[in-house]
Amino acid sequence: MTSRERFLAACACTPLDRPPLWVMRQAGRYLPEYRALKAKSSFLEMVRTPALATEVTLQPLRRFPGIDAAILFSDILVIPEALGQSYKFRDNGGIAMEYRLDTRAQIDALAPAAAVPDRLAYVAETLALLKKELAGQKMLLGFGGSPWTLATYMVEGGSSEDFERIKQLFYTDRATFDALLEKITTALIAYFQMQIRAGADAIQIFDSWGGIIAGPDYGAASLKWIRTIIEALPKNFPVILYAKGTSPQLTDQAFTGARVVSVDWTCDIAVVRRILPGNVAVQGNLDPVLLNTTPAIVRHETTRLLDSMRGAHGHIFNLGHGIMPHAKLECMQALIDTVTGWH
Repeated sequence: MTSRERFLAACACTPLDRPPLWVMRQAGRYLPEYRALKAKSSFLEMVRTPALATEVTLQPLRRFPGIDAAILFSDILVIPEALGQSYKFRDNGGIAMEYRLDTRAQIDALAPAAAVPDRLAYVAETLALLKKELAGQKMLLGFGGSPWTLATYMVEGGSSEDFERIKQLFYTDRATFDALLEKITTALIAYFQMQIRAGADAIQIFDSWGGIIAGPDYGAASLKWIRTIIEALPKNFPVILYAKGTSPQLTDQAFTGARVVSVDWTCDIAVVRRILPGNVAVQGNLDPVLLNTTPAIVRHETTRLLDSMRGAHGHIFNLGHGIMPHAKLECMQALIDTVTGWH
């Protein structure tokens, strides 16, 4: 069974001898080969240059052959950029948008969704290069942000500590909020359809800021738009939904049409597996901080998680959030060895 077949079998909740494995944000600063490339090209240059994005995507697979999936090297904020609101990284950390959305007129002036595939053609080119390189042996994952999460950056003007502006818009001017979310949703549908045509085997939707809205409002603020996206994609196409800090909404997420619900490290994944429908797989959820500790700790905690899922169908092993810049290579290797050697 190839890595790709293993991954697809897990999405279909088929029994497997071990869960497939990939790691959120598995390319990045913890890899010396990434740092060497980053010294020559900026992050945005690497994202926008297919040959460089392909190289970065493949780096972790070359170093760690036990990984079962390649995840496209890109950024969720390419969608706001394609709509006309560019972004950059602040010197002191975080994201700064070119401007913030203050008015309905600014929202109406955003580019139409039809422009997205052309403006993000470099993503399709990267996926095509990766498809050729992987030759059907590894899963190829595309991704994007959720409409709600993208809207937080667009309305706040970048990273935020309190998310006051997006919440005020949601509660005080629902018509304008809905107009923005509809525009982002339509753009994401076009973007994901493009990724699928270019060869993505699955799509992961990151609702990274889903947990900052009040629980009773999560459906209207975020989940309804995610459901619209999934309904517009090919029937039964594997969609993985990750929403940080939303454990009370996991059951609702399982009924969006997503094939896989990914959970953060605060959840007991064995309990999550029992409460979700049997036809929906679960992904996660080792605490990424553990990769900053020691191989012995990683082996122990990884084995404990795997043992808690013994006999469960439809589990994809992953971290509960993205790998951190100071993750140790020996800890990553211990994680992979433990998962691939588990029985």
